[in-house]
Amino acid sequence: MRPGAGRGRAGRGRRPGRCVAALLASALLLTGCAQSVDPIERLGKKAAEGVRPPSPTPDQAYRRWGLTEPLARPPRPAARALALTPQSAGRALPRVMDHIPTRDRVVFLTYDDGAEKDPRFVDMVRELRLPVSMFLTDSAAGPDYGHFARLHQLGAGIQNHTLDHRALAGLPYAGQRAEICGQQDRLRSSLGLRPRLFRPPYGSYDTTTLRAAADCGISAVVLWRAAMTPADLVYTRGARHLRPGDIVLVGPDEMAGPTLRERTTRLLRRVQQRGLTVGRLEDYL
Repeated sequence: MRPGAGRGRAGRGRRPGRCVAALLASALLLTGCAQSVDPIERLGKKAAEGVRPPSPTPDQAYRRWGLTEPLARPPRPAARALALTPQSAGRALPRVMDHIPTRDRVVFLTYDDGAEKDPRFVDMVRELRLPVSMFLTDSAAGPDYGHFARLHQLGAGIQNHTLDHRALAGLPYAGQRAEICGQQDRLRSSLGLRPRLFRPPYGSYDTTTLRAAADCGISAVVLWRAAMTPADLVYTRGARHLRPGDIVLVGPDEMAGPTLRERTTRLLRRVQQRGLTVGRLEDYL
């Protein structure tokens, strides 16, 4: 036997097996039966959920949302009784507020209408544990109350901003009551809740508005001292900077400007610059 002859025959004997294996592998790949190299796919959906990283905590998430430091946790407010403004006829009218008297270093973030339904804003609220209050108008929010149900599950307050966003001052009682009570009923049927706070569109109200609001179960009419516009913070009265207890309106974007998330981030930076944090409005009213 020549040196190496046995090795040659053995090598030639293995070649058909290699060809068969290669052909089988090719067939499996072509038919989609080859095992995935993706471990998530191999584990399956339910098992894969167990290996995905958890949602970031507020201390981890702040950079994701454009902040340079985490938001400070708000203090737990003491129990408060909301003062009411008496009417001469004896009925208590809701108090009108744009600022909460408090020594706590908090401001309150409020959002109007409900036209902007960015699902990433829900992520922002969840990851930062951001307390917000949404004053909803049915004509804007109505097509998708599910978005606001998700925010409410995260702790967001859902409050009344009328059915159709009409300026109320000067309207007869019946028209004002229909706008306010109508939205109370709509929010109860859509979200299972009946708000106790009300914001008149454009901040426009009169004594008739207060009477109608009281008759609809409203305990406070909430305005704002500061508003975050697409350009910058603006103030309705007083100091030209944020103060503890300020109610801040993150105004709806009426142009192709910064997104709701971007406007919120800009406001949060200003809040932190003043050594403040965000409190939950409903805990103070």
